[in-house]
Amino acid sequence: MKKSVIFLGFILTLILFENSHAQGVRSHDYNTIGWYNAFLTYPLDSKWSLHGEFQWRRSELIKEAQQNLYRTGVNYQLHPSVLLRGGFAFADTYPYGKVPIQTTAKLFPEYRTYQMIQINNPIGKIALSHRFILEQRWIGVFSNTALSKVNDYVYVNRARYMARVQVPLASLFLERNAPYLAAYDEVMIGFGKNINQNIFDQNRVGGLFGLKLSDHVRMEAGYINQIIQFGRMVEDRELFQHNSGLIWNTYINL
Repeated sequence: MKKSVIFLGFILTLILFENSHAQGVRSHDYNTIGWYNAFLTYPLDSKWSLHGEFQWRRSELIKEAQQNLYRTGVNYQLHPSVLLRGGFAFADTYPYGKVPIQTTAKLFPEYRTYQMIQINNPIGKIALSHRFILEQRWIGVFSNTALSKVNDYVYVNRARYMARVQVPLASLFLERNAPYLAAYDEVMIGFGKNINQNIFDQNRVGGLFGLKLSDHVRMEAGYINQIIQFGRMVEDRELFQHNSGLIWNTYINL
């Protein structure tokens, strides 16, 4: 119990830090989002498996496009509590919101490679997990606003850490596949020579209600809050984008 209290205190500290960091003389842009995600795992043997996912991210809850993200990878179960993954990702980002991420206000692609380690640390019935990711990102850019497609790519690095706590509701539901509540916080830090204003890249906080439908399918839905710091100045001021709304995750294990 002591460890879980410390863990929850850590998450709360991160939330308060990011909220205070995003105040003051900086500019702010607020949007309502909806993220609808599907994750697929295909086991090869007791150690190895394949990972695939698609994240359909929308602005105005579902009305407008925000981003489409595709990610693939190979998993290796190093230990019952330690999962390793490496792979590739591709994202299309749209010019959503009042202030677009790039000044050209056009669709731009991004290619990534990544390496991940996930550590599960259960405390009784409470499931704690820590996820660390390193990303190598090639972000498409336009050399001038007259172009219809990107003609160059900027390379940046990003480190990510996510802490998540999951609590079953078994005391309220007697069936074997009892629902659960989960909360998480993920902070992303950019590093390398091409990082501009956004060494702090973004932070994501979420609260979820989940349900295991079968041995192969699990779903969860809830609230997500995303804070993004732009890599460029807007009217000579740093800009923080605040996106909040619905998140829906579907996990399929074949």
